[in-house]
Amino acid sequence: MDPRPANDEKTTLCEGQWLRLVKRGHWESCERTHGDGMAVIIVAATPDDEVLFVEQYRVPLGAKTIEMPAGLVGDQSGEDTLEMAATRELEEETGWRPSHVEVLLVGPTSAGMSNERIAFVRAEGLVRTGEGGGVDGEDIIVHAVPRASAAAWLMQKRAEGFELDLKLWAGLWMLERNPDGSLRPE
Repeated sequence: MDPRPANDEKTTLCEGQWLRLVKRGHWESCERTHGDGMAVIIVAATPDDEVLFVEQYRVPLGAKTIEMPAGLVGDQSGEDTLEMAATRELEEETGWRPSHVEVLLVGPTSAGMSNERIAFVRAEGLVRTGEGGGVDGEDIIVHAVPRASAAAWLMQKRAEGFELDLKLWAGLWMLERNPDGSLRPE
């Protein structure tokens, strides 16, 4: 049986620079207008075993958030891989450049609302290249938190009023494990 609604024709309700609101049957959702709706989230720890987090104000939430470095695929001309986007975003946002990145999993961010998919990418062999902070007024604050106290630090930030991206806990898990649950070699 085909799970699609009887009237699967897509109608564009509104389109902006980055997002498009569409309707299929009775269902409304939004789509990214570029990059095939792909984003990356980068799971990374420094050579001193500090997990990299970023803090920034997010207009849709009206609040500061704590996230792992992340960004859209295809933001740069000629960028055509998840690995290229992850390398670029990590360095722009945190000032750390990886020698190796590995795509772990790809899946939807909010399947009932958006066509956006995100790839968890593990970055290794980090080398400091700058201060980070993002581009074009992103005003990102970089936090390097000892892995052993990262979860407690996140809960402290929550108590201080920060919004926490729930993917943070999946990212912390993926620092130590592979997607199949097996432990990574030390």
